[in-house]
Amino acid sequence: MRDDLLDARAVLLHEVAADKAEAIRRCGRALVEVGAVDEPYIEAMLERERTISTYVGEEVAIPHGTAAAKEVIRRDAICVVRFPDGVDWDGERVTLCVGIAARDGGQVPLLAALADILLDPDRARALREATEVHQVVKELT
Repeated sequence: MRDDLLDARAVLLHEVAADKAEAIRRCGRALVEVGAVDEPYIEAMLERERTISTYVGEEVAIPHGTAAAKEVIRRDAICVVRFPDGVDWDGERVTLCVGIAARDGGQVPLLAALADILLDPDRARALREATEVHQVVKELT
């Protein structure tokens, strides 16, 4: 995965969320805070979730915005937000959210790269159990 996609400030490992909407908002806020997206992208992430679940298995969700939100994306980026206590995601437990912001088809290679990582049980576990930012950066770059 391109190493310019993950700003270490967008790796949050000790978060708490009451539900999936709050978890998605936290992901969106992380992307806003590093200057990757404008504020309306958060609502686009929630809208995407209303149309199709971003849960991918292994306690991982990959929230991202709708195609209509591309104009509020400043640059391609990801965030990694860990919820150690878990979040109910339509009956599934999610402990790790990897938020994505990508323009011009950039989400396809991003999702493919994430799939490669998450399909490796050892790497997926390392991400879910990471307690230090450098561990996440190492797994994703």
